[in-house]
Amino acid sequence: MPLSDAIDDFHLAYDRHGVPGNPPVLLLHGWPGDRTDMTAVAERLTDDHDVVVPDLRGFGASDKHDRDPVEQYGAAAQARSVVGLLTELGLTGVVIGGYDVGSRVAQQVARERPDLVRALVVTPPAPGVGRRILDEAPLREFWYQSFHQLELARELVDGEIGATRSYLRHFWSHWSGPDFTPDDDRLDHLTAAYSPPGAFVASIGWYRAGGGAVARSLAETAPEPADRISVPTTFLWPEHDPLFPREWSDRVGEFFTDVRVTEVDDAGHFVPVEAPQVFSAAVAAAAR
Repeated sequence: MPLSDAIDDFHLAYDRHGVPGNPPVLLLHGWPGDRTDMTAVAERLTDDHDVVVPDLRGFGASDKHDRDPVEQYGAAAQARSVVGLLTELGLTGVVIGGYDVGSRVAQQVARERPDLVRALVVTPPAPGVGRRILDEAPLREFWYQSFHQLELARELVDGEIGATRSYLRHFWSHWSGPDFTPDDDRLDHLTAAYSPPGAFVASIGWYRAGGGAVARSLAETAPEPADRISVPTTFLWPEHDPLFPREWSDRVGEFFTDVRVTEVDDAGHFVPVEAPQVFSAAVAAAAR
């Protein structure tokens, strides 16, 4: 498992599959996961693509420094590390696939460095939600983002193996579709990744930096047409994601110049894990 060169003193751990020189693909995981969320997607792409799968800052085997979240764990900071990795590997014309946090980071990279990106294949979150996120049903789902702002999150979860496993199991069970149940091996792996002292707090640096859906939705405004993300973008919108109902896809055209929404039936929030064949097919199509 190689490590990237340091950006802001953060090294990213990453896997590389396939053949360098083939169409490049970068796959970005979400919370509460790590790069292994993308294993089944990468396996389907390795014959014809050069696939790079990193752990984002604060996750998996990447660095987890105790730093100001706003400066070092927000979208701009995560994008710096991703751009640094692509530059180090000499990759351009990359299809970036991402879900959850990885989706937001992919969108940030496409906004800042469209010269590096051929296309995006992402799941929600998507811009355009606005104040709908304050409706009663969404507020019941997004409680965890307020909890992550509290020092109590560190006291109750960080470094506590049992608490970490229970906390992760809740999200992987509640956010997934009806036909998916995380198995013990998956929960064991994620517990091992999130339970060392400091690991959980590093992982929620994204939320403490204001990267969560609630803060972003309330702050966003539709850009002028010339300022929209110009990279061709496909949103894979799952049927059973309790966080992001399908009707929230209605305004994505105000934020992207070339965007399509593809519905993914029977899947929940974790599309790369629950429907890797759908995710990989969309990435391969975007890379042609």
